[in-house]
Amino acid sequence: MTIRPYAADDIDEVLDVWLRASRIAHHFLSDEFFAQEESEVRETWMTIADTYVYEHQGKVVGFIAMLENEVGAIFVDPGHQGFGIGRALMDTAREIRPFLELTVFEANDTGRGFYQAYGFVEIGRSVHEATGQAEIRMRLD
Repeated sequence: MTIRPYAADDIDEVLDVWLRASRIAHHFLSDEFFAQEESEVRETWMTIADTYVYEHQGKVVGFIAMLENEVGAIFVDPGHQGFGIGRALMDTAREIRPFLELTVFEANDTGRGFYQAYGFVEIGRSVHEATGQAEIRMRLD
């Protein structure tokens, strides 16, 4: 088990983890939304984010992507959830950032529960423009 900086050749494994975990956490979003997001994640976000991957037996099973103090994404392969991988990834982010902020869909009960258990607190609410879904803004000092 290793946490290491993302490398460009991790992209397919990272996107596989992202898509499979997203479909569970964001079950309320459409297939069309995921298809559009996958392209944007691949071509834009992964090229500018500060990303760390969690590797288990030579395979990427989780990752965290940050833009400054913003946790833009944290996902763990569904078959590896519940074993502390998400916490280990968040611990890595905490070590290198003075504070963390993120936005989570209100309907993402699993994500909200994880962030609250980790210590994030709600600091605001909004509506995600592309989906109309309610979002919660959270911060960890």
